[in-house]
Amino acid sequence: MNSAEVHTDDLGESAREEGSLTSLSFIGLVLTQFLGAFNDNLFRWLSVPIAEQVVGQSNAIAIGTVCLTVPFLIFSPMAGWLADRFSKRSVIIAFKVAEIGIMLMAVLSILYGNVTALFSVVFLLGSQSALFGPAKFGSIPEILPTRLLSKGNGIMQLTSILAIGLGTVAGFALYDWARPTLGAGNIQDLSAVSFILIGLAVAGTVSSLVIRTAAAGNSNARLQINPITAMVPPLRAVFSDPRLLKTALGISFFMFLGSLSQQNINPYGELILGLSKSDVGILLGILIAGVGCGSVLAGYWSEGKVELGIVPIGAVGIVVSSFFLVAAGWMYTPDYPPKEQFAYWGSCLGLFLLGSSAGLYDVPLEAYLQFRSDRKNRGMVLAGNYLISYVCIVLSAGVFLLLREVLDVSPLNIFLLGGLITIPVAWYVVFVVPDLTFRFFMWLLTHTVYKLRIFGRENIPEKGPGLIVPNHVSFVDGILMMISSSRMIRFVIYADFTEKPFLRRLGQVMRVIPIDASRGPKELVRSIRIAKDAIKDGELVCIFAEGQLTRTGQMQPFQRGMFKIIQGSDAPIIPVNLHGLWGSIFSWRGGKLFWKWPKKWRYPVDIHFGKPLYDVKDPAVVRQQVEELGAEANLMDMKRQPIPAKRFIRHCKANKGRTKVSDSTKQTLEGGKLLAGSLAFRRVLRREVFSPEDKTVGVLLPPSVGGCLANMALALDKRISVNLNYTLSEDVLNYCVDRAGIRHVLTSRKFLEKKPYTLKNAEFVFLEDLKEKVSAVDKAAGAFGAYVMPTSALEASLGLNSVDPNETLTIVFTSGSTGEPKGVVLSHSNVGANIEAVDHLLNLNDNDALLGVLPFFHSFGYTACMWLPLCYNVRGVYHFNPLDAKIVGRLCQENRATILMATPTFLQMYLRRCDKEQLESLDLIVVGAEKLPEQLAREFEAKFGVLPTEGYGTTELSPVAAVNIPDHRSTDIVQRGTKLGTVGRPLPGVTAKVVDPDTGEDRGIGAEGLLLIKGPNVMQGYLDEPERTAEVLKDGWYCTGDFASIDSEGFVSITGRQSRFSKIGGEMVPHIRIEQELTRICHDCNDEEGEILLAVTAVPDDRKGEKLVVLHRPLHITPEEAIKQLSSTGLPKIWLPSRESFVEVESIPVLGTGKLDLRGIKELALERFCQAELQA
Repeated sequence: MNSAEVHTDDLGESAREEGSLTSLSFIGLVLTQFLGAFNDNLFRWLSVPIAEQVVGQSNAIAIGTVCLTVPFLIFSPMAGWLADRFSKRSVIIAFKVAEIGIMLMAVLSILYGNVTALFSVVFLLGSQSALFGPAKFGSIPEILPTRLLSKGNGIMQLTSILAIGLGTVAGFALYDWARPTLGAGNIQDLSAVSFILIGLAVAGTVSSLVIRTAAAGNSNARLQINPITAMVPPLRAVFSDPRLLKTALGISFFMFLGSLSQQNINPYGELILGLSKSDVGILLGILIAGVGCGSVLAGYWSEGKVELGIVPIGAVGIVVSSFFLVAAGWMYTPDYPPKEQFAYWGSCLGLFLLGSSAGLYDVPLEAYLQFRSDRKNRGMVLAGNYLISYVCIVLSAGVFLLLREVLDVSPLNIFLLGGLITIPVAWYVVFVVPDLTFRFFMWLLTHTVYKLRIFGRENIPEKGPGLIVPNHVSFVDGILMMISSSRMIRFVIYADFTEKPFLRRLGQVMRVIPIDASRGPKELVRSIRIAKDAIKDGELVCIFAEGQLTRTGQMQPFQRGMFKIIQGSDAPIIPVNLHGLWGSIFSWRGGKLFWKWPKKWRYPVDIHFGKPLYDVKDPAVVRQQVEELGAEANLMDMKRQPIPAKRFIRHCKANKGRTKVSDSTKQTLEGGKLLAGSLAFRRVLRREVFSPEDKTVGVLLPPSVGGCLANMALALDKRISVNLNYTLSEDVLNYCVDRAGIRHVLTSRKFLEKKPYTLKNAEFVFLEDLKEKVSAVDKAAGAFGAYVMPTSALEASLGLNSVDPNETLTIVFTSGSTGEPKGVVLSHSNVGANIEAVDHLLNLNDNDALLGVLPFFHSFGYTACMWLPLCYNVRGVYHFNPLDAKIVGRLCQENRATILMATPTFLQMYLRRCDKEQLESLDLIVVGAEKLPEQLAREFEAKFGVLPTEGYGTTELSPVAAVNIPDHRSTDIVQRGTKLGTVGRPLPGVTAKVVDPDTGEDRGIGAEGLLLIKGPNVMQGYLDEPERTAEVLKDGWYCTGDFASIDSEGFVSITGRQSRFSKIGGEMVPHIRIEQELTRICHDCNDEEGEILLAVTAVPDDRKGEKLVVLHRPLHITPEEAIKQLSSTGLPKIWLPSRESFVEVESIPVLGTGKLDLRGIKELALERFCQAELQA
């Protein structure tokens, strides 16, 4: 057996770290950042008007800028050393404490009006910011996981911007309020000023105390005393990695351009737009607000990953918005007030767009710098980045002075120049790195069409190689995979897709790896070699291991070629499940690509990345992991899907004039009338029968139009229906009624005449009586709801929007074949997920008609024969008795039925008693409940021209878990959907595995074991039996009690049932296997009865523990001959029954559902075998 070992070592530190955007640690960091930046800018702009009185406005701003910026040049190396050498939290706290002292000096400098002291304080504030900046921003990746880095940086950027803007406004406001007289030695309300400055510093210190402690990144880091030489290590840290260098230069350009724009706003507003000082402040606030919005938008668009594809959008936006701003300024005329002109409002818009574009440009670069840098020298890298950035800020001040004072360049033309110098940057990111640009444009396009959710992205290795293996559902799978990762992915794709000129160029840009086995072994080897080289180079490679798009909706077998790509490397395989794409216009649903209407705009799609797999040798193991991810995806998607009652309403409204249900009594209802009748019936029941205590209601009706109406009325009224088994004894039926807490049972007098029952603790409600009580108002209300009322309004009026999909929809009692019936609780989502999956696989269309002969008390009848036609494009045709072969055949012929859901017992009967013409319209037959004998399937195909296929399920699985899909139900490109002898593959969104019955360990592919099922179809539990529920439900897996094996293609073969094994001489002997062989041997082609021929059970035996018993109807060969032929099949000798084990009976006990009555068989065997022994 091959098994997949899951490692987490290479997931990266961030995947293992706890932290969220709402964690106390991150909130403390954000608050510390806000208070510090606010206080810095408050004092800076408070000191400018004070200093203006001595040195003039321009010099005051210039000197202030230098004092604030130079410390970043001098102390950035030391700041990086501090962030690496010590805990970043300790560094932050130390400098926040220092800020308190600096603010005390600030108060004293204001008090005495000392300009030199004022600028010294600005210098100290700059020094404090510079020294703890790397520790502050370097803490982000230590607090947040990788998926939140972009959002975290966006929040930090927004916080900084808000603090800068508010601090600037507050500084001027505080000056206007305090109005200091320079050199007078006092200030009005100095105590309030002192309280604000020092209080903010103290508050920032307190907030820093809640930041989480993390170990020092590099406790052995050495400090360079010389500021000049100390600049070398951080610059070397940046220059050593070309990607880090490009990123740092990109950030520095943002700093240069932002500083230039900020300095230019004042003269632009005053000289170009004729604005006052206060109005110029508004323009500055708009620019800052734009940067904040762009930063948040960048974090939102990044969706939990570092998305460099946003950078080209920001760069182009800077160019366009700069030109727009210039155009708005050109439109100004002094003849009208500024605020009445487009020039002003256009400038406001231009500045907002400029700021937004700058935020889009900068945030991904900041996040990538943190993501790309190694934890051990992350502080050095950030320090080097700051060093380069602040050189650019100082440079921008020099450029601004040169342009304004020396060259006398208009402020309008300075914005124009800013746009022009951004063009080369935009060109570089768009054309030199087009893969990033293309990826982000694909992001925008796919998010326009799809509503995308991504889970498990942390399972993608942050660094190093990895082979990504998803299922293949649609033509956009590759695009969705591409935009879901912050790392670039190289795709192995079919070579023909790269032949057209545009696609060839696109393939070169995205560095795809074309492959085509039909072009010969050399080309195949070459493609594999390219993929292997990519893995060796530490890249991510994606291959769709199915080799083709699914045409059936089920996953196809995975090919072994994937292992050649990672051969000789330690690269993991990352399984991925793409959920929700089947049925979209890019899938093969319905046999067509593209040429179908989208079901929804912004189609919901989920992508689930699984944990990395190592040491895998079997592709079926990888397929199993992808299938399990699909089950998890479906479970998570349950609440997003409409409940069956809503599906019923929407489908009936869309098919008002189309026949939906009919039965053998000639009753027929179109969709509109069916909905109207259900609504009217609901009104009558609420008025005449039910009280609020009637949560659970019994239904004792055969499959019919009336049975559908009763069940739909209950579903629309949010009541729990219990379709009672009318083949049970009166005592057992009353047991079910009492167990479910039923007070009323809906039935009809005609039905009770044929099946008389007496209820002990409940009362019958007859449909005939209710029909007389339907008033004209009821009919009108039903018709209004069905034909006039909007769907959303109808659903809201019925209270269906408040229904939790996990609430109970129905209780189905098991057949009781092995004991007393168990109440299986099925939710709305259980039934809804099951019928949706069946519809996906069967490709139901308007021409389909389903012959419903299974009773509604049978889970297969309830889900597949009732809810499926009522919610999807197939008519329901019902008959109350599946044993009436002639009537069933006539009904099929008259209604041109195409689909039949039945059991092997019923098929045997139809094979013998129906004419060929009666069933010739059938296109699909799915059987369950019992094993389908291959011989029966072949005989049925020979007579009626349609091969029955087998499915598998239990009441606890809603009920369908797996099914064979006939090839003609898919498309013109045949993919194997059926394998005789198996029960098919699991439904989409359902997964199966086999385990050791004793240890619970996975048995692997091809091995026999106990079958477990997981998916949205798994029941909520047994009614009021938590202990029994816990026995069969563990971690979402349902233990079926059946033994099975799963082959490499995913087909499930049932080999026996846990309850149908005997332990003889210490060995487990399967009854079903012996039954199959004996049925084949003893089969009589001339048998017209069509009943079950024999059944195998066991009775106690003193010598070997148990003894096999074969109950059989009259055979055409002797038991001795049967045993002789059985021994030649190769079965173990201990599996062979003895001559005395054969006991002839008149008929084999069968339940009303067509399944063997195992308890009845056991009792009959004990009775007959004991009699036989006494007679002997």
